[in-house]
Parts: sequence; C-alpha cells; structure tokens
Amino acid sequence: MTTEETTLDRIRTRPRFKMFTHLTKEEYADNLKKYLAEHKSEFSGNINKEVATIWVETKYDNYWKPRLALRVEMEDDETVIRGIFGPSSAVWTFFMFLYFTFSIFWMTFFTMYYVEKQIKSAEYPWALSASFVMLFFILLTYIAARFGQHKGKDEMLKLRQFAEESTLQFEKKII
Repeated sequence: MTTEETTLDRIRTRPRFKMFTHLTKEEYADNLKKYLAEHKSEFSGNINKEVATIWVETKYDNYWKPRLALRVEMEDDETVIRGIFGPSSAVWTFFMFLYFTFSIFWMTFFTMYYVEKQIKSAEYPWALSASFVMLFFILLTYIAARFGQHKGKDEMLKLRQFAEESTLQFEKKII
C-alpha cells in the first residue's frame, strides 16, 4: 500500500489523502466492515463497496465532529482509496451556504459602490462599508471552520489511523 498527500491537501477546509492497494473493491469493503466490527467501541460508520463514511464514537457531538469519507475507485488495475475529512453533510452544506450568501452579498455591494462611482452618484454611500462587512463575515466563517478542524484534530488522526490500519491489516494477509 502506498499513500499520496500534498501540502495543498493539508491546508484545505476538507483535508484529503489517497491510498493505493491491490485489494478489489468488494474485498476492501468486506475487510473494512470486519475491521469496523472489531473496533465498534471506538468507531461507527456506514460502508458499501463504493463509499464508506466513518466517525469516532465520543460522548459529545460538536459541529466539527469529523467524518472520514472513503471512496473506492479502480485506476490502472489498482484500487485507489480516496479519503476526505469533513463534518457531517448538514454542517458542510451550512458552511457552503454561508460562503455562497456572503460572497453574493459582497459582489452586490461592491458592484453598487463601483457603479455609483462610475455614474458619479451618491445614492449608496454605505455600499463599500457593507462590502467590507461581508468580507469580514467570509473570514469569520473560514476561521470558524478552521477552529472546528483544530478542535477535531485528534479524532481526524484516529480516523486516518483507522484508514491505514484497516487497509494494511488485510493487505498483509493477501501478500
């Protein structure tokens, strides 16, 4: 098994990695189910032969409770496992909604300011200030996501270890 990870993968909002193995999709899914059953006190998840979602069992459930999505694909007669860390889909959708909304408002307010300056009007003197407020909200959303990532770092490390161990444990039996 080999693993690929770039610097960009570590600084993304949803960090990711890629592993290569000689197991088939079905073997990998079966082995993942067995490994999850052996460690059910520590991890939970949903697994099928294409996608698996794994999370760490904890007493608390904060907004950045990390989940590891494992997508299994075939590439050049080798099985590729792509891992993406992120929050639940509801939290991820909410953060994307915030980014989208604040970005649209920023573009609207900045366009209002720019057009006002082009036609030498004074109808929207607040537009430039409002665009800076939207930039601040975008930055605040990003900081909240990074804070959540920092808070869930230990769980992300456990999930990464889960991905590597679950693949290595069964790959050694085949080789």
